[in-house]
Amino acid sequence: MEIHVGDIIKLKKKHPCGSFEWEVLREGMDFRLKCVGCGHQIMLPRKQVEKNIRGIQSKENS
Repeated sequence: MEIHVGDIIKLKKKHPCGSFEWEVLREGMDFRLKCVGCGHQIMLPRKQVEKNIRGIQSKENS
């Protein structure tokens, strides 16, 4: 799965603020994601992110 820093990913579950979209700030074994809606940042393991992803909007396509 091709996910890069700066991409916007859409996850299955929404954040409590109502947003499904997250910006990738760091990639590797873990991902640091920032909620597009409220700016909250989280770290998630790569396996969990890849399992819950619905779509990728790359920074080149936006």
